[in-house]
Amino acid sequence: MYLDELKIGMEIELVPVTITKERMLDFARIYDPLPLHSDEEYAKTTRFGQLVAPGVMTFMSVWAQFVRVDLFGDALIAGKSTKIEWFKPVFAGDTLHGTARISNITRRNAHNGIAEITIEIRNQHGELVTGDVTEYVVKYKE
Repeated sequence: MYLDELKIGMEIELVPVTITKERMLDFARIYDPLPLHSDEEYAKTTRFGQLVAPGVMTFMSVWAQFVRVDLFGDALIAGKSTKIEWFKPVFAGDTLHGTARISNITRRNAHNGIAEITIEIRNQHGELVTGDVTEYVVKYKE
């Protein structure tokens, strides 16, 4: 979609993702080897009592579902920025549900502008676990 086809408030429900212990451990060992994410014995001694999924992994798991939607198609020029916040821990076996919403549209020039997408990620209990705001540079129809 081109920028001028988007409307603030448009929402997309994303395909749910279940977090597995194996994927958590694989991701943690490579990208986020904190003991809370990668050492089960250590994690048992924390207030969580179990491994906690790396935050970036939880976000990227749902983000991948948004990318597959291909909302902008050939109108996408580039990503501009992203801000991720984590609110609650995610554990093995949690199923994450994401909603992507167009939260702002800004014209930059005659050719393109910024589409701001807010993604809220909730677990199977409906609790908000992660939030993200990403800005994209998107073409106008010419």
